[in-house]
Amino acid sequence: MIVGDLKPLEEIVSAIKEYKQVLVLGCGSCVTVCLSGGEREVEQLSRELSQLQHYQGTPPKFEVGCILRQCERDLVLEYQNIPAGTEAVLSLACGAGVQTLADAFEPLPVIPALNTTFLGASDKAGTWTEKCKGCGDCILIHTGGICPIARCAKSLFNGPCGGSKGGYCEVGQGIPCAWAQIVARLKKTDKLHHYEEIRAPKNWQSGGAAGLRKRVRTGLGDGSKSN
Repeated sequence: MIVGDLKPLEEIVSAIKEYKQVLVLGCGSCVTVCLSGGEREVEQLSRELSQLQHYQGTPPKFEVGCILRQCERDLVLEYQNIPAGTEAVLSLACGAGVQTLADAFEPLPVIPALNTTFLGASDKAGTWTEKCKGCGDCILIHTGGICPIARCAKSLFNGPCGGSKGGYCEVGQGIPCAWAQIVARLKKTDKLHHYEEIRAPKNWQSGGAAGLRKRVRTGLGDGSKSN
């Protein structure tokens, strides 16, 4: 899932202080799961932003709402009403959600309240860890289900560097060496031969190096047959 973190409060205040009425809009998917952008977070943020201490003049009036997924244009247009008098939307969604809202409700300003941080998973309650870079060419079958592109500090493709020690990365902070984890996993699953295979340099076009990526599935309301 996409993980996001709340921007510094002073940055948000600076972005909204010129408006008289702001809709604080949450997203009911990824950022709700990681406790950054759901209904509870929307209510908490709107209460905090209403405090007089953050402004030299009168604070904006805040309306609150939450939609299932801000990243689906059809869903946004069908179900999201913009209250009368709204001058800007403060979005608690990932960057994709912010841009979808901005396209859907142009020219209404849509302001991000979160920093989109990574694609990750919950390892334990309250902890999310980066797992995937969305590179478009998954190699997990060769690396024991552990992604070296996302989990190695150098995104190394053919084994560890010379700086790891005792199973930990040289960058410190107790970060495990992804390649040490990969080798251990391959040994356990009797797939160590994958480690001995040399891989050619990665073609990063599928990871976005060729420009904006798009996936199109036919047969979804456009009158064409599905592939």
